[in-house]
Amino acid sequence: MLRRIQLAGQWLFLRVEALFNLAFGDRVNPLYYLGPIAYFMMWIVVVSGLYLYVFFKTGVDEAYASVEYLTHQQWYLGGVLRSVHRYASDAMVLTMALHMLRHFTFDHYRSFRWFSWVTGVILLWLVYASGINGYMLPWDDLAQFTVIATAEWFDWLPIFNGTLVRNFIFEHSVNDRLFSLLSFIHIGLPLGVLALLWIHTQRVPHAKTNPPRPIAATLVAALVVLSLIKPALSGAHADIDHALTAINFDWFYLPVYALIYRWSPGEVWLLVGGATALFLLLPWLPPKLARKGAVFHVLVHPDNRIVTARADDTILDAGLREGIALPFECRNGGCGVCKGRVLYGTVDYGVYQPGLLTDAEKRDGKALFCCAKPLADVEIEYVPVSAPGGIPVKTYTARVHRLVRLTEDVMQVFLKPEGDAMLHYYAGQYINIILDDGERRSFSFATAPHDPAYAKGSGKRVGSSGRFPRTGASGANVSAPAPGDGDLIELQIRWIQGGRFTTHVFTAMREGDVVRFEGPLGSFFLREDSTKPIIFVAGATGFAPVKSMVEYAFRTGMKRQMILYWGVRSLKNLYLGELPARWQQEHANFKFVPVLSEPRPEDHWTGRTGIVHEAILHDFPNLSAYQIYACGSAAMVAAAHPAFMAHGLTQDDCFSDAFKLVPHLKTATPQADMVRLGGGA
Repeated sequence: MLRRIQLAGQWLFLRVEALFNLAFGDRVNPLYYLGPIAYFMMWIVVVSGLYLYVFFKTGVDEAYASVEYLTHQQWYLGGVLRSVHRYASDAMVLTMALHMLRHFTFDHYRSFRWFSWVTGVILLWLVYASGINGYMLPWDDLAQFTVIATAEWFDWLPIFNGTLVRNFIFEHSVNDRLFSLLSFIHIGLPLGVLALLWIHTQRVPHAKTNPPRPIAATLVAALVVLSLIKPALSGAHADIDHALTAINFDWFYLPVYALIYRWSPGEVWLLVGGATALFLLLPWLPPKLARKGAVFHVLVHPDNRIVTARADDTILDAGLREGIALPFECRNGGCGVCKGRVLYGTVDYGVYQPGLLTDAEKRDGKALFCCAKPLADVEIEYVPVSAPGGIPVKTYTARVHRLVRLTEDVMQVFLKPEGDAMLHYYAGQYINIILDDGERRSFSFATAPHDPAYAKGSGKRVGSSGRFPRTGASGANVSAPAPGDGDLIELQIRWIQGGRFTTHVFTAMREGDVVRFEGPLGSFFLREDSTKPIIFVAGATGFAPVKSMVEYAFRTGMKRQMILYWGVRSLKNLYLGELPARWQQEHANFKFVPVLSEPRPEDHWTGRTGIVHEAILHDFPNLSAYQIYACGSAAMVAAAHPAFMAHGLTQDDCFSDAFKLVPHLKTATPQADMVRLGGGA
């Protein structure tokens, strides 16, 4: 039965929303912003209420007169704001009710969403209580009815036992203290609503609390026009000595009051209390459709990160919660902004506007991430629209400026973007090289951001005295940007046998070749909001983003202690080992610890050996006071993460961390050197 009601509600909502799309367009359809509109109405109520309160006088003989003054003598502002205050309150109740009704019909209130649902129910009742309390303040005939009816209703409760209504038997029984109490309640309840609203929205990743500007402007204009056409007016002055026969009733806030004199107070309490209990318990009532405790993993491209999706989680919410900048707008399957591709795995496509996702698109792997829910471990791909900090993702053309073969399987590639625009990025991010057929390969920046806006200090630039004319482990010349080459992008590319692009780099790429790439991408970058010492863990060419972050730290004058553990197989794989060794000599806050897992006899190695993360745990058995940035293969990161967490590292201080790597997930970009695994990164 419940499922049939929900299906009928879904059908109705989709049809009405489709009509609104025709009228307003899918980007400014007010039905997609019911929550933000309710929030916006709350702010209008608060602002207009503050102005009205300046002129309101809390006295039994002054309350009615002060409201009449605002309504008639100051009609051009006070009167309009009184009407706006009243109609915005009504609109808030309406949009909150519709917002909750939509979540109910689309079954978005169970499992982990129970908290949002329960706080929503409490919020709705707090708004009702605040609005009913507001009707008591003007002290007209409607206020008289509301106050006495409330007193008689509450007097049924044993805690009051008939004491409240005695204050309203005779006119002289009402005094100034009543209005002081009512004013205090009318201020306290909205403050409680605002506090709970903040808590309510914090549970939803990237929750919008303001509607689009066109909707906000239209709503304000509509409220003003309605206030001028049909202003909110007071009734006759309250008179306790005379019984009321007719009042100007408000069906938005006072529907229950219509029953108080037709039913017994106990029956009304049973109705209100039973309905409230039913709404609060709905998330736990059958049928329970979600699989309790189910957790799936989502491998996200182009970020190359794995995040978790809880049972009944949409792909969009799972990604946003872990800091993935997935594009979205309506979150209701009505605009198509969040459309992406499912590369592997199965999903429940959810409920959305017909036409936004065709059967042909489904066969092609497309899905609306705001509606799609994983049914197993999945791999997805989306087109980024912005990077952290609001940096837009753009497509660039560059020329190969210089190629330096550091080892037999590592190439240092310098790209010079064409045109005058400077590429802005954060230290640690990456770019996607775009191949001729549109496929992409991901590589991290090995250079620090060049834009002075991203460098807060004026510390000495690494390599500012000239090039790095030194040799790598293989004897090849090691090169870095010279002065004046500040717009070059350095990549460190490892040759993957059979890899299409990396094979091209090592066998066919030449200086002057044209390369297209998009970026910046990724939410893995150096955080500057902490004073904790940093431990960098690099495996193989995971040194590239570390180099970007460390050089950036030196340029900006960062004083935090930094330790780099670089794990490679043998000495020949330590392709830029002399560079961090030089950093250690030049900077007191930097230390370099190379770790070889399989040193060769000819290496004559006397340094650290073994697994790189085990070397860290040997040196730091308690990691609670550190931040760790892990950069390298997925296997290395996946092995290191649980060990770090077991030694006191907190999730918030672990970047590129892994909770579990799902073995059967394929990768759309097998040549990419790193897979970042979700959590704090």
